[in-house]
Amino acid sequence: MRKSPLAILFLTVLLDLIGFGIVLPLLPTYAKDLGASPFMIGFIAAMYSSMQFLFSPVWGRLSDFIGRRPVMLVSIFMASVSYLFFAYASTIPLLILARALSGIGSANIAAAQAYITDVTDSKSRSKAMGMLGAAFGIGFIIGPLIGGFLKTNFGIEMVGYVASGLIGIDFILAIFFLPESNKEAKKISLVLTDAMKRTGQPILTSIKERSATYFEGVRQAFSYRPIALLMSTNFIFTFGIVNMQIAAILLWKEYFHATDQQIGYLFAYVGFISVIVQGGMIGKMNKLFGEHKLFLWGHIITFVGVFFVPFIPPTTLFTLGLGILLFFAVGTSLVNPINISMISLYSYTQKQGQIMGYGQSINSLARILGPFSGSICYGILPSMPFIFAGVLMLVGTMISLSLFKYEIEALDSQPESPVDPQATE
Repeated sequence: MRKSPLAILFLTVLLDLIGFGIVLPLLPTYAKDLGASPFMIGFIAAMYSSMQFLFSPVWGRLSDFIGRRPVMLVSIFMASVSYLFFAYASTIPLLILARALSGIGSANIAAAQAYITDVTDSKSRSKAMGMLGAAFGIGFIIGPLIGGFLKTNFGIEMVGYVASGLIGIDFILAIFFLPESNKEAKKISLVLTDAMKRTGQPILTSIKERSATYFEGVRQAFSYRPIALLMSTNFIFTFGIVNMQIAAILLWKEYFHATDQQIGYLFAYVGFISVIVQGGMIGKMNKLFGEHKLFLWGHIITFVGVFFVPFIPPTTLFTLGLGILLFFAVGTSLVNPINISMISLYSYTQKQGQIMGYGQSINSLARILGPFSGSICYGILPSMPFIFAGVLMLVGTMISLSLFKYEIEALDSQPESPVDPQATE
């Protein structure tokens, strides 16, 4: 493993996620202060994931073509600019624009994941993906604390400035210290030349061709059963988790009578455990048990961490409740990076970024739909989102069991791949 590029990639993703975490907890209140209705608040919140859903495969495919480095630089710069828009978003349309730009910029996670596959072998990939997951955990620990402090003492404008500044530092670091990992990428000049040749094509025809290419790529990716199973599990797992997250905040407030500050402590606790598991333990566990078994047990552990949340006594939130959340943190910390790693191992080497983009799009779609499902279920019965999430974890467990019949072969030594290399050209 070439540690220096991975360290810089970890830092750039971390700064990006801290910026995201600074803004996220304040967004609903700020939108409401601007006069947004409940539906509009949901729309604004969904805008970020919607843009990630649309642009993750775009960034991933582009990184296969022109390289990871230019894609990372452009997307990081766009994310930094988006938070400047947020600082000046005094109207709802400007706020929507800011969140849309932020979602497009932050959709580079597929390119970051593909970067990891470029510089790691099959044995060290899970550990590297765990490092990326640890960046998520740290970002969600630090970000909300900074955001709350800035909003209280300096106002919403300073929140945008600091988030933009942090990601600006991220951009500068990437310029100087993030090398290109995709050695087979074409030169940008060749890409521009090809684009100029295509300018005579009617726009509608171009859109149709690109749409057909995209869906053909999805069809080809899903035609290989292990990838189809992993992509399905990705959606089911993420949908179940997001489905219960919104409900958990309502439940902790209304049933356990927790304050906003206490809820923040609970999220920080989950983030801290995630950092420990994904940052240091997952590599050793993978060597002991293997990815397939960890993937299976991750779903079972997560089932305990979601299903039993509403059934503990109201006075035990910070005793028994912390034990339940420990299962949640450990289970999710195992499933997410291993899912990504296994998708990369089953994928065709030259299409890593594109297939990672499909996976991230599926993840984003689940994050768009999950909050609506959780809210509706909670309105029917407060325990329903958690029961539903538990059922989805059991479905994921069954899919995980079916993956045992497929034996992973390291693509570093594999001349051919199950996914047709010409399918998405």
